[in-house]
Amino acid sequence: MNNSRFDKQILDLSDMLFRLARSILKNEAEAQDAVQDLHLKMWEKRRELSVVENLKAFSMRSMRNLCIDKLRHYKDDVDVESDIMYDAPDPYKHTEQSDTVARIKKMIDALPELQSTIIRLRDVEGFELAEIAEITGLNINAATVNLSRARQKIRDQILLENNITEKHYGRY
Repeated sequence: MNNSRFDKQILDLSDMLFRLARSILKNEAEAQDAVQDLHLKMWEKRRELSVVENLKAFSMRSMRNLCIDKLRHYKDDVDVESDIMYDAPDPYKHTEQSDTVARIKKMIDALPELQSTIIRLRDVEGFELAEIAEITGLNINAATVNLSRARQKIRDQILLENNITEKHYGRY
């Protein structure tokens, strides 16, 4: 892989890699360091990257693994700024939306690590299930089940917080 191809295929993924790292590490500075570490490792192995079929999924999986390794070494628990922003027509709606985003983000953070990663990859980053399976090392069925369970937990928690029973929700 030459310099221009590396720039185009790897460095163009930096924002996405950063968001994934930040969601796992819960620290912006650590996430930036992780992205730089991964870029360096991939640069050193650039000649071997030509055999990788899906470079985007490979990069995301490598970032996930790197972050998990970092977490094993550093047991930091810091807040992450939300990477979801909305344009609100008025300050009241903006505050309500910000509160909702913060609540959902906390719910996602409270999920088991695998479910949290899968729901972020699918619903925030927009990855296809096949790519998520490749990134996480699961088969597609396992990724689908984990995504479904994560969404169900978030849904149930939202309903519980809003005192909405399933009967009112239309499940019965």
